[in-house]
Amino acid sequence: MIIALTDYARLARAGWTLSRHDALIPREFAYLLPPPIRVVGAISRIGAKDKEKRPGIRMANALESLGPAYVKLGQFMATRPDIVGFELANDLGRLQDKMPPFSDEEARAEIESAFGKPTDALFSTFSKPLAAASIAQAHKATLADGRTVAVKILRPQIERKAKQEFRAFGRAARAIRKISPTARRMEPEKFIETLKAAAAIELDLRMEAGAASELANNLQSEPDVRIPEVVWPLSARRVLTIEWIEGTPLGDIEALDARGINRKKLARLVIDVFLKQALQMGFFHADMHQGNLIVDEEGRLALVDFGIMGRLSEDTRRVFAEIIYGFITRNYQRTAEVHFQAGYVGNGHSIDAFAQALRAVGEPLQGRNAAQVDMSRVLQQLFDVTALFDMHLRPELVLLQRTMVTVEGVARLLDPEIDMWAAATPVVKQAIQDAIGPKAHAEKLKTATTKAMEIAPHIPTYVEAMGKAAQIIAEDPEGFKSRDNEKIEAALEKQNRKTRGALWFVGVAAIILAGAIFYAL
Repeated sequence: MIIALTDYARLARAGWTLSRHDALIPREFAYLLPPPIRVVGAISRIGAKDKEKRPGIRMANALESLGPAYVKLGQFMATRPDIVGFELANDLGRLQDKMPPFSDEEARAEIESAFGKPTDALFSTFSKPLAAASIAQAHKATLADGRTVAVKILRPQIERKAKQEFRAFGRAARAIRKISPTARRMEPEKFIETLKAAAAIELDLRMEAGAASELANNLQSEPDVRIPEVVWPLSARRVLTIEWIEGTPLGDIEALDARGINRKKLARLVIDVFLKQALQMGFFHADMHQGNLIVDEEGRLALVDFGIMGRLSEDTRRVFAEIIYGFITRNYQRTAEVHFQAGYVGNGHSIDAFAQALRAVGEPLQGRNAAQVDMSRVLQQLFDVTALFDMHLRPELVLLQRTMVTVEGVARLLDPEIDMWAAATPVVKQAIQDAIGPKAHAEKLKTATTKAMEIAPHIPTYVEAMGKAAQIIAEDPEGFKSRDNEKIEAALEKQNRKTRGALWFVGVAAIILAGAIFYAL
């Protein structure tokens, strides 16, 4: 009872703050709600400020004033334009993750708690906080061997505070679900659970360290890309120590020009690196805004801050590569077929009609550069099409698409004339070649053959066991029925499955081999 009252008090405080910014029931969206809710919204707006601003900006201002958990809520909403719309998502995407820093004493206490030694025993120098965000703050330090590092430290008690806020969010989501069918369709409880899971990863800095290490391994063959090295002995759940990268943020155009950086080349590199991560490696930096991208002193593109990452399965990568390539080559029929084959579009819809809808999205893009195309509007059109055809968007694809919009914005900032399709074509073609080309068929053949070879020697044993079982039944069918026939039947079925599995693998190997030969010819 006390917990429930506490949650309601938290929600009441949040509701009051949102209403002061006309962000609780924004006037622009009130017409979508039942009359009683519209009346409540009208009352809540009395005396509200920032009325002349867009609803997304008003909401961002309100969430900033509510604290860390609400900032994260807004940032996560910014990654779901399929739910909140692109204008609102873009406004929330500008949400500032800047908070007052916690004290130097508290930061040092966290380090000592994590490693059992005073800060001065671990670092030669340790600066005051350079930046403070909703979850953690960063310090610049020097190791005993002279290396300069960044030390990221979680806010004191942030886990407990996040738990309390998310519990209140969950209570609000359950209430919202009861308001209208539209609210139920948006699955607010599932939305909060997803947000909670994402925050849990951010609240364990070992996960960020692992992400940085994996991405560095994936991109080690890219000479123009740099990922900071994790200092593992000085990294723990609440403290992350990582290589400090000196350089110029991509958002500082004047500084880039002063250094003589080729911005057109850099723009293509940003697109190239993102697509290689997503389509070829299946693990990508999902927060590639200009603040997380730096040109280091050697002119390499450095990626930092690995709190938000995306992961795609091999099948999803292949499907997405084919979809992009279909748009590039204007093969909308094939693009539509890929959607249906992947199960993205519900049964009962026409492939031809879906191809026609995709054409309406894709044709206006052909032959136009970034200055003439707003990628966020294109994706909004795509989301509208998917709604029309009952297409259920998968979270990892929405995150990928949102990151694409961010990357497009960075590339456009660097080179307003960039042709996004031309820049994407080489990587996408290679991804398709890797997924469905002769090399891919050869790999599948190798895997299937290996499995078949492992099972093949056992086939005579399985067949012999089946023969003996059949002989026992034939010689004494009545006696078989009177025995523990459930156990025998189970054993028989197990042998059957093994035999069928062996034969199936042999068959698959033969089919893939034939396919590979046919493809090569």
